[in-house]
Amino acid sequence: MFATLSDRLSDTFKNLRGKGRLSEADIDATAREIRIALLEADVALPVVKQFVGAVKERARGEEVSKALNPAQQIVKIVNEELVAILGGETRRLRYAKNGPTVIMLAGLQGAGKTTLAAKLALWLKDQGKTPILVACDLQRPNAVNQLRVNGERVGVPVYAPEPGNGVGDPVSVARASIEEAKRRLHDVVIVDTAGRLGVDAELMQQAADIRDAVQPDEVLFVVDAMIGQDAVSTAQAFLDGVGYDGVVLTKLDGDARGGAALSIASITGKPVMFASNGEKLTDFDLFHPDRMASRILDMGDMMSLIEQAERTFDAEQAMKAADKLAGRGDGDFTLDDFLEQMQQVRKLGSLSKIMGMLPGMGQFREQLENFDEREIDRIQAIIQSMTPAERANPKLIDGSRRARIAKGSGRQVSDVNQLVDRFFEARKMMQQMARGGGMPGMPGMPGMPGGGGKKAKAKQQPKKGKGRRVSGNPAKAAQQERASKDKAAAGGGNPFGGNDEPVDYEKAAAALDLPSDFSKFLK
Repeated sequence: MFATLSDRLSDTFKNLRGKGRLSEADIDATAREIRIALLEADVALPVVKQFVGAVKERARGEEVSKALNPAQQIVKIVNEELVAILGGETRRLRYAKNGPTVIMLAGLQGAGKTTLAAKLALWLKDQGKTPILVACDLQRPNAVNQLRVNGERVGVPVYAPEPGNGVGDPVSVARASIEEAKRRLHDVVIVDTAGRLGVDAELMQQAADIRDAVQPDEVLFVVDAMIGQDAVSTAQAFLDGVGYDGVVLTKLDGDARGGAALSIASITGKPVMFASNGEKLTDFDLFHPDRMASRILDMGDMMSLIEQAERTFDAEQAMKAADKLAGRGDGDFTLDDFLEQMQQVRKLGSLSKIMGMLPGMGQFREQLENFDEREIDRIQAIIQSMTPAERANPKLIDGSRRARIAKGSGRQVSDVNQLVDRFFEARKMMQQMARGGGMPGMPGMPGMPGGGGKKAKAKQQPKKGKGRRVSGNPAKAAQQERASKDKAAAGGGNPFGGNDEPVDYEKAAAALDLPSDFSKFLK
């Protein structure tokens, strides 16, 4: 979504590196590049002016002029200002003290409200809530059936007394849903309302009537992050006509420039509360302004990655694998363990999205976009075509076994060879890291197991003895060489005897008791 903006800002900051002090010209040039980057990203003009003005003012202040690294201070300022225009702090849902919490969704047709209603229900279910979905979109063809299907997929009941397709009164359905939720002991009601192709009086009036009927605790405006500048005018129109408490951005995984996400919170004063960044019903989470700013500046989003891993990974299984790698568990780390770890990673979602959360991955964006997600399926097919003994001890896999495995998995022998070789390399690296030795080929860190400073290196590596010194004078060097040869001829340095007495080679040969015909090999 923010690829273009991220690339432009990264190029801008590269021009500042290595400068011990920033001049007025440097600050003006940087501000101009930031302005162009934001305008190209389709950010609203008032937001661009406010953002660039704040950056320039702070860049001329003492925090930059007295900094040891002005370029890093500029990045810090841009990051903080990005967080500010994205809403500042993370805004969470407010739950009702008594009775069910009512959440109403509003927005234009095509923004993804019905799918997002199911995503929100699943998210609330994971938070320990018992939500119910209410089908109040009775105009759009098949909208009620779509909500029913999505509700079944996430395991959340749907209240849909009317068939829809132009039949039924959405206000009556919304009003009756509150009593239904109380009767069935649901603590959250999610009301899915109808949308239109544009902002009109009929849509606004219907949404306002539903709002008055259910008195929602939260009204969420659902907006497609790909519609650009029109998102701001639409958001303002809904704010004036219906009113809402927060914004939900959908289709953040698209290839649009993403200016809407940077503009809505600043212009409307309403925070972005949730973000949907994929087609799966699990691709939905709280919107964190600081983490989004870090992604835009290619500084990664490690906190989201860690939280996602904590929700997905089996802690006990991961601990067993770590113990095996460190040599504390039963047996070695096998291909079965390797496959289990790959499947755990698969549960996190798209590997390209996971890698995109790591700092500095913006420079590998093209490779990430072209990454084949089916590679894990191919690895799984190869491993599962092996016998249990081969998976437990990959050293057994010889040429004939590799040919059989390749045939059974539908792959080439070269693919099997590559997997086995990579497994041994990965296991060696992970074992060294698990034992505190750091990355192979890299020195250990002081104070860490397997690491150390100069003293540790001195203990690990014995001192080498000094070699024979040779004079730089050619005549003297030749004299030293003759003296060395004379000493060797006299027995000095002879491995067969002492330095003082010569060796009787005939006597030594007789003591070896060689075969009688061995003498022919000595001629």
